[in-house]
Amino acid sequence: MHFQDWFRSLRTSTELEGADSENTWSLWPSLPSSSLALSRRSLLGLGAVASLTAYYLVMRPRPMHPPCDLQAQSVPVNGDPSCRRSALLKDDSLLDFYYEDTRTYYDMFQRGLRIAGGGPCLGFRKPGQPAYEWMSYTEVEHKAQLLGSGLLAKGCQPNAQQFVGIFAQNRPEWVLTELACYTYSMAVVPLYDTLGLEAMVHILNLAEISLVICDKEDKAAALLENKENGTTPTLSCLVLFNNFTEGFATRAKACKVEVLKLEQLMELGRQNLKDPVPPRPQDLAVVCFTSGTTGKPKGAMITHGNIASNASSVIKLLEGSVVIQQEDVSISYLPLAHMFERMIQVTMFCHGAKVGFYQGDISLLMDDIKTLQPTFFPVVPRLLNRIYDKIQGSLRSPLRRALLRYAVRRKQAELGSGIVRNNSLWDRLLFNRIQASFGGKLRFVLTASAPISPAVLSFLRAVLGCFIFEGYGQTECTAGCTFSVPGDWSTGHVGAPLPCSMVKLVDIPEMKYYANNGKGEICMQGPSVFRGYLRDPERTAEALDSEGWLHSGDVGQWLPNGTLRIIDRKKHIFKLSQGEYIAPEKIENVYMRCAPVLQVFVHGDSLQSHLVAIVVPDPEVFVGWAKDQGLVGSYKELCQKPDVKKAVLENMRAIGKEAGLKSFEQVKGIYLHPEMFSIANGLLTPTLKSRRADIRRAFQEQIENLYSRTVI
Repeated sequence: MHFQDWFRSLRTSTELEGADSENTWSLWPSLPSSSLALSRRSLLGLGAVASLTAYYLVMRPRPMHPPCDLQAQSVPVNGDPSCRRSALLKDDSLLDFYYEDTRTYYDMFQRGLRIAGGGPCLGFRKPGQPAYEWMSYTEVEHKAQLLGSGLLAKGCQPNAQQFVGIFAQNRPEWVLTELACYTYSMAVVPLYDTLGLEAMVHILNLAEISLVICDKEDKAAALLENKENGTTPTLSCLVLFNNFTEGFATRAKACKVEVLKLEQLMELGRQNLKDPVPPRPQDLAVVCFTSGTTGKPKGAMITHGNIASNASSVIKLLEGSVVIQQEDVSISYLPLAHMFERMIQVTMFCHGAKVGFYQGDISLLMDDIKTLQPTFFPVVPRLLNRIYDKIQGSLRSPLRRALLRYAVRRKQAELGSGIVRNNSLWDRLLFNRIQASFGGKLRFVLTASAPISPAVLSFLRAVLGCFIFEGYGQTECTAGCTFSVPGDWSTGHVGAPLPCSMVKLVDIPEMKYYANNGKGEICMQGPSVFRGYLRDPERTAEALDSEGWLHSGDVGQWLPNGTLRIIDRKKHIFKLSQGEYIAPEKIENVYMRCAPVLQVFVHGDSLQSHLVAIVVPDPEVFVGWAKDQGLVGSYKELCQKPDVKKAVLENMRAIGKEAGLKSFEQVKGIYLHPEMFSIANGLLTPTLKSRRADIRRAFQEQIENLYSRTVI
């Protein structure tokens, strides 16, 4: 019953004039009429209070019920507390699949096809277009079969040893190509231009790729140049989504490379249509090349079974709390060349849900989000940090800052009680405008690929009023191995093991981390762990030990509630001259919490006794922050001022001390650089990790100057 109905019923009850009502009041004949009137008002008041109480009890926000005991989210395996598995499992048998009929990527899409049929599947938006256009599941399945048949007509074989390259930005044709390959058991090899020329040649030759599907002529031209130079002899066919010039076709013909439009290949498939040859769980689905920070890229071999188990584990974890439905929609803007985005998409497809693509211009992403109104938003911490900084930077008034802090605390108190909502008083007063900028329909957000500050995560959970989960993993375990448990809205950890993974910690004596103290290198085992690196047994042996454990290179700590905290990094440790070991990424993650700091690179070596850093200030908050310190100037001018550098260094050291950094872990000198590290300038990998060797080379002069001028 609605609130208005209760009041209507109350009004009706006051109009009762019957004998029963008169008889009731006649029981107190000695009372004066004024007392009777007061009694009537008192009774009406009690009725109103009772009605309001009943309304509140019916409509009040209720805490969600977590799927397991939040104080015991993982369980020791064979009594070993350093090795743990999900508390959602009945025993130590790990999860291979959730639905009986979904054991491959192909199966998962077919399930979505059965659910949605002619319903929308892939959405796209042309520049200047006010709304999204959609391809249905039926249309996508039909086009994938045509395209796959076209590939067979061009000589591709319907087996997992057939590699097809995809060199394109996120768009529906990317997914069509991938599904075309899986329809006929072929494997895909994603390429991306930030790998660089040398790495691209290495991949094409290592995988012996003869056919690559590209989006634009400029990408195809880069591949063709390799062919012209004689460095990629196996390349024989290029297929383009977009139109290409006659000049390009002439160049290709001169070096015996056939060039086709996607429509031509699909028409060839229509004329030579073949029945699907579905893959098996053990068949290779994708060779995902990880750029790494040094050396040649490694091709992680991911099977259909890996994909099914990883996606199924997330579905299992979310059952009963965030069930994905046909009406759900995700926005695709994170690179499809990496597993994170593709695992999100296959999970959506499995439930007949929708995936809408951004226009390809990251500066228009927020406009695409407003138009698409996604219910699911996959994100990397760097973007969440920008959102957080923008909100904080927009509050110049002390009163508005104080009101926001109070509202966030009230929402965080609800989160502590397990209540997640976007319809509270504070949402209506303050947060609705922020929520509307994300389309106003967000149900859940997933952040992964790098650590996120607990303060940022807790703040955005309150402001956005939706589920925000944090995951941890890497390409070699398909995507994730740990995940936040629904109902646990605490911060400072990356959740418990997914049902497809066992996670254990192993000793790192040189860093004084020992598993019996609950700290060590994070290792994973289970059906989502990759097969190894393509034709690279040496590096496969470095990653996978003889018992099948994948060694991550990350350092973790088990918390009392069974969740995992990332505390360090093993691979980039070095010694200072006094013999102290340094893990720079741990220190960088601490300094990233500083308000004026957007990016930081910590450097040290065995010939020096202290650390220095290259710091990129945050353009959106730096000028305002400096002004609050009494320092005025433009962004670039401030980067040059010694007083500003001193103030930033003091802020960093204060945050470092608060986080428990030892004195030798604190930087003693910094250089403020006014240009962000990026993929474009070669200082970040495509997964937004620092290219440490390249940054070191780029700032060698500044580093040497810091050491020559810093007085200890």
